[in-house]
Amino acid sequence: MTAVAPAAWACRASATQCSVRYAATQTITGALPPTAPSTDLAVGPQYDTTHVYVAPEDFERFVRSITATFGGTTSKQGVFTVTPTPSKTMSQLVLTPVGTLSIFGFQTPIPFPFGIERTGYLVQDLDAAVNAARADGADIVVTSFPDPIGRDVIIRWPGGVYMQLYWHTVAPSYGSLESIPENRVYLSTDQAQLFVERFVHFSHGAVLTRVANAPGVEIGRPGDHYQNTRIESPYGRMSVIATDGHIPWPYGRETTGYEVKDLPATLSKASAAGATVLVAPFRSRGRQSAMVQFPGGYIAEIHAVNDVTP
Repeated sequence: MTAVAPAAWACRASATQCSVRYAATQTITGALPPTAPSTDLAVGPQYDTTHVYVAPEDFERFVRSITATFGGTTSKQGVFTVTPTPSKTMSQLVLTPVGTLSIFGFQTPIPFPFGIERTGYLVQDLDAAVNAARADGADIVVTSFPDPIGRDVIIRWPGGVYMQLYWHTVAPSYGSLESIPENRVYLSTDQAQLFVERFVHFSHGAVLTRVANAPGVEIGRPGDHYQNTRIESPYGRMSVIATDGHIPWPYGRETTGYEVKDLPATLSKASAAGATVLVAPFRSRGRQSAMVQFPGGYIAEIHAVNDVTP
């Protein structure tokens, strides 16, 4: 398969070592695993989709609300079997300037473990990606199976992070994103470092910052602290949130953070389109952030970058 050229991305650390910040005034250097997969198999962050499951009766309301909030286009809606066992789901792709979403409205019971996976990552060679993920400690929870336009697998990383890897028979061609979404992963402090090491190695990525005392207001605990690691790779961005599990709702229910240019204007659009602002905007580490729930129950973090504070 001739892959679509990956979108440009920037890492501020080498592939074998990364500069990790434990506090604004302290920097240490930590070695990543000494070897890397022979091939970078990512296609680009515009092909990394957040998987959203909604009830069929909420499907169209959700799609309208998301596109009214962020803009963008949609694929043709259809009903398909996208699992290796019998099932039927409404399915539609939403391509916004700030990230791509795959929407599913199952008309039958959802076969296990579908609905647990948070994202789909397009790869150039599915078999090679599976081998690389397995070598870096991922479980292959659902082995390769055909879907209407290609092949898929479901994998699970240390700490219990489920994601899909997928490959298309005909290479897709999506436009570049205005901003790259942030995959938000909540893990225990026991498993976070292992996950970071394994995923960075698999993804040919780099740790941008690792902060041991990130402000707790970012996870709904003002005055407290938590551990945060931000990663960038050819697949996109990721924020690994390591906590003791004492997380107030709705934090931990969001899977993706979306970067916008004007947060108040975006929240106004979201509210007008039927979404609810669950957490009012607040500022921390160079961001102004809020939490929003869309029709159908999908919760997202939305933020604007105010400065370059890590």
